[in-house]
Amino acid sequence: MRRPVIKVFGLGNCDTCRQALKWLEARQVPHRFHDLRERTPDAGLVELWCASPYAHKLVNRRSTTWRSLNGQQRAAALGNPAPALLEHPTLIKRPLFMCGREVIGVGFYPDDLEKRLP
Repeated sequence: MRRPVIKVFGLGNCDTCRQALKWLEARQVPHRFHDLRERTPDAGLVELWCASPYAHKLVNRRSTTWRSLNGQQRAAALGNPAPALLEHPTLIKRPLFMCGREVIGVGFYPDDLEKRLP
């Protein structure tokens, strides 16, 4: 049986994303990379992410983008992340992994991801 393709959302220049892609390749997991700078996610996709069990992990509070936001923008992003993630795609915690229309991981944690791969 053929394994489903894992969609990986991240940034091409992100070391963690490159590490995750190498990890997937080493395990021969079919995957497709989506660079958030080249193809920003649409509102429907971001809403799907926000409705997932990983919603609390979507905002990357360690990013340069986060540090550039003022207090009001940060509070809004934590309360309802969708508008901030659409406006600032680099605010998305990366990599984000999807299988079909289901989020299976946010951030690269190999042990957790291994358990969720189909």
